[in-house]
Amino acid sequence: MESMGNLCRTHFCNDLGKQNIGEEVTLMGWVLRRRDHGGVIFIDLRDRDGITQIVFNPEINPDVHDKAHQIRSEWVLAVRGRVEARPGDMANPKLVTGEIEVLIDELRILNSSETPPFPLDEDTEVSDNLRLQYRYLDLRRPEMAANLIMRHKAVQSVRNYLNDKGFLDIETPMLTRSTPEGARDYLVPSRVNSGKFYALPQSPQLFKQLLMIAGMDKYYQIVKCFRDEDLRADRQPEFTQIDMELSFVDEEQVIALNEGMISTLFKDTLGLDFIPPFPRITYDESMARFGTDRPDIRFGMELVDLTEIAAGCGFKVFRSIADKGGAVRAINAKGCATFTRKELDVLTDWVVQFGAKGLAWVKMKADGEWQSPIAKFFTDEERAAITTAVDAEEGDLLFFGADTQKVVFQVLGELRVELAKRLDFLKKDDFQFIWVTDFPLVEYDEKDKRYQALHHPFTAPKEEDIEKLDSDPGAVYSRAYDLVLNGTEIGGGSIRIHQSSLQSKVLEVLGIGEQEADEKFGFLLKALELGAPPHGGLAFGLDRLLMIITGSDSIRNVIAFPKTQKATCPLTEAPASVARKQLTELHIRPDWKE
Repeated sequence: MESMGNLCRTHFCNDLGKQNIGEEVTLMGWVLRRRDHGGVIFIDLRDRDGITQIVFNPEINPDVHDKAHQIRSEWVLAVRGRVEARPGDMANPKLVTGEIEVLIDELRILNSSETPPFPLDEDTEVSDNLRLQYRYLDLRRPEMAANLIMRHKAVQSVRNYLNDKGFLDIETPMLTRSTPEGARDYLVPSRVNSGKFYALPQSPQLFKQLLMIAGMDKYYQIVKCFRDEDLRADRQPEFTQIDMELSFVDEEQVIALNEGMISTLFKDTLGLDFIPPFPRITYDESMARFGTDRPDIRFGMELVDLTEIAAGCGFKVFRSIADKGGAVRAINAKGCATFTRKELDVLTDWVVQFGAKGLAWVKMKADGEWQSPIAKFFTDEERAAITTAVDAEEGDLLFFGADTQKVVFQVLGELRVELAKRLDFLKKDDFQFIWVTDFPLVEYDEKDKRYQALHHPFTAPKEEDIEKLDSDPGAVYSRAYDLVLNGTEIGGGSIRIHQSSLQSKVLEVLGIGEQEADEKFGFLLKALELGAPPHGGLAFGLDRLLMIITGSDSIRNVIAFPKTQKATCPLTEAPASVARKQLTELHIRPDWKE
């Protein structure tokens, strides 16, 4: 193998165009493809930024041409040559550099490569485990490199925006104490404090509030967070937040600031213009219309409440549920009466996972006629009332949910999104934002028989509802707000509690007694007694946001070195066993069993 010698890169592989014709340039990168056309060798040279076609012609330099015969895929090259226009019929409009090529006069082979475990120049299916095992190869692929470049642009956009708004970038600890925040903590044993553990932070929530009490006024951080939870396509055990907190603000100021930041980010990354304000919807309205607090507003099929009609209808199943205080709702899949019975049976089986006991449906025929197994149970007047309520017409397909309010919301909320997927309504380049506000402060957990915070224990209740904390906590609304993009919550926050007495009351409602509150949050409660200003903030999930921006199907595609769905790293084989001596030093018995 050779050294670079006196060669010094003059351009990246995506830099060259017609404006560079006639220039002598030096490029460095990897061989993506090699083609030998009757003596002339064409190579697609790739680096982080893109691809340039380089040409080895025996008429230009026979020795270099002979040397190029040995080159194979993924070899590392340094080349020098002259930029020329490609012949008109050879231009490649798919490449930024598709109008030019570089005729090579000097070649240095910097390194060879074994045959890669999967092709990097083809759009072939490769298992996630293999991609992650050889992640450094996976990241050479142009689409993956583009994702990381997009991530860089997004981060820089956020930093520039917040810096210009007077925010301070302040780091918070990675080793802290375990506090109840919903998910399980990752615990780190302490060697110097026998039997005690640190926790990796699920978020910087408590520390950023302390920074407001410290008078920092505006804080932000692009920070790693950790949650030991079951994983899926949009979750990782370690993830990145755009975290911020502000003093002396209300909801309107926080929302306006973040609309500006998100609009700027999309302009800087995708060149798209979004003009605030974004639409808003309350939690109650979101649930009623979409069955979820993260509504996808790119399509219709909104839920319609039929409970009042069902209460007096002739269909006993609907009537009994309405009489017991349950809910009957429907969605109208416009123009979908062409669905086959097999397709309907598949959807019926699919909704069972969300708690449904079945799925009633109606196909709308001419003159308002119903085609359905349940049609015979309704009078003409009842069918007409339902048809009017859901705005149905010939060719539509109605789906009904009848159960507890919670189950109906879950079933129809998921069903409308599933139908949109099957009908190809969800376009990745259609970005629709909506704020969801006025969340309940707490929800009752039937399993644990106690209230739990819908967001977190430090969210402020609405001032007019504070008096209900003693008498009816479930009726208290909070000063929380989430930003939803295409059915995914990309950011959430709230105005915080800044008074120690109110914070203690909310912890009491959550079943956290005075002693436990002092053990878990004593430092915060003490700080709130020492001149805490009104404050609030918001945190965005950077990985989820980038997943949507790049059109990726998983956040793993926008993270340099992610974990699998089992929270393992095929590349480094983490987590792994450690030496017995290390466990002993940490006061952990290596033979411990449950």
